[in-house]
Amino acid sequence: MSLPKYRITISAQPRYLPEQSDPTEPRYAFAYHITIRNEGTLSAKLISRHWFITDAHGNTEEVEGEGVIGEQPLLAPGESFEYTSGCPLATPFGSMRGSYHFVAEDSMQFDAEIPEFFLVGPRTLH
Repeated sequence: MSLPKYRITISAQPRYLPEQSDPTEPRYAFAYHITIRNEGTLSAKLISRHWFITDAHGNTEEVEGEGVIGEQPLLAPGESFEYTSGCPLATPFGSMRGSYHFVAEDSMQFDAEIPEFFLVGPRTLH
């Protein structure tokens, strides 16, 4: 069985930031650490991001832009790229999901799905 040419896997580790949050505002701050790994057989460059951020009231904000944290990393087969970013919410929990747009070394463009992950503040789930 041959390996796929275009295969990017993404994992996220979110955490609540109590020192940057103020429930009286209401403002809840979260950080998330992303690992992007090229498991395909061709190098691929991350061109842009597309996020859907949903709060506990079901309000969804769409965020699009070039690269991640000001970079457009080129990942060779087997390489990973990691970064940490943040997200404020007006509710103590919510979720994020989306996709990264890539261009492979053979000029093929493709999207890699960012699986949904949850932003959970203190004492919000039992």
